[in-house]
Amino acid sequence: MSKKLSLGLFGFGVVGQGLYDIIRTKDLNLEIRKIAIKHPEKKRSLPAELFTTDVDAVLNDPEINTIVELINDAEAAWYIVSSALKKGINVVSANKKLIASHLEELVDLQEEYGASLLYEGSVCGSIPIIRNLEEYYDNELLYSVRGIFNGSSNYILSKVFNEDLDYDVALKQAQDLGFAESDPILDVGGYDAKYKLVIASAHAYGVLANPDEVLNIGIQNLTSQDVQFAKEKNYKIKLVPTALEFAEKQIVLYVLPKLVKSDDFLYNVENEYNGVIVQAAFADQQFFFGKGAGGHPTGSAVLSDIAALRYDYKYEYKKYHQKSGFRLTGDYSLNVYLRYTDESLIQKLHFESITERYYSPDFSYIIGKVSLNSLIEHKELLSIKGSFVAEIGNVSPVTHESGYSEEHLKIEASGVATHIATI
Repeated sequence: MSKKLSLGLFGFGVVGQGLYDIIRTKDLNLEIRKIAIKHPEKKRSLPAELFTTDVDAVLNDPEINTIVELINDAEAAWYIVSSALKKGINVVSANKKLIASHLEELVDLQEEYGASLLYEGSVCGSIPIIRNLEEYYDNELLYSVRGIFNGSSNYILSKVFNEDLDYDVALKQAQDLGFAESDPILDVGGYDAKYKLVIASAHAYGVLANPDEVLNIGIQNLTSQDVQFAKEKNYKIKLVPTALEFAEKQIVLYVLPKLVKSDDFLYNVENEYNGVIVQAAFADQQFFFGKGAGGHPTGSAVLSDIAALRYDYKYEYKKYHQKSGFRLTGDYSLNVYLRYTDESLIQKLHFESITERYYSPDFSYIIGKVSLNSLIEHKELLSIKGSFVAEIGNVSPVTHESGYSEEHLKIEASGVATHIATI
């Protein structure tokens, strides 16, 4: 029989409200006893006596046996979550930055004090990817975990590609719908996806990576030229975090825009939806799909964790405790498309090979292989205006027509003649 849960809720924003909306439709053995908020002046949909601004009043309430942390401030969340675990109180969190930045400490706290921390809602909204990596793939050799982990950036890219909206217009739409923050760099810069990747890789490979050591380059520098290039070659651009075992006990983690073809599951993941592809040795390739942004999708994942605590569920971190010996490295080569304005960037990146290069007064790009370590070293240069880098699959060599005095430069890609730029 399940035990009754008395919840102390921190935060009542989009996800908190979404969680409450779901709870009130269910006949569950739980109650929300108190809600800690930062802004008491805001109009709330629940009775005023449920709310407080006193964090410790919630943490020290002897009637509360479960803490649900749903705030944006990772530093404040660390105090809340660590304090609760030290009291032996179970916690559910959706704060991906907190968890990714303190995962090793959080694992130790759970073991020392016997409490459970669950965080399905922190990664890919409604998709139960953490529970699957933890349980279904616990004894499986995983070749890779990759996907679309951020609904905000995917919404923007969908509008840009499918409706020909300007990037800034699509971003404003995402903000108006509540998918992107007023300062959207956490989403479009790939930081949010990086935190989620670090969490997922802990359960996939048992590696507790430092987010500061993981490359993230986003879509904030995307231009119509990049979109045209992708469309001419029958690609879509997606922001894709990747965890990959590429050699014996070596894995790489990185977040990059990626040019994907129509035979890739991610090609048709649109708007605020997320998609995760797990490539395993025995289960082969499996695809998880669902909404990754919004109060109700994330709230449903949070409620799933709360319900699991009624039966004393805990993550076991099996691959981490087995000391499987996986080592994080940057010694890995990627095939990339790079649009640039500063010619010196090509030299600094030390391309290992070049399969295609194109120049014009207002559009220049290069396709070739470069090491992940080199991308990490020059991340700041790659993030400034004037450049855009994306991982790209194998591209057929392109033959540039002779005679640059022609009105257009014709390029053959996969047997299709296209006009890329006016010279």
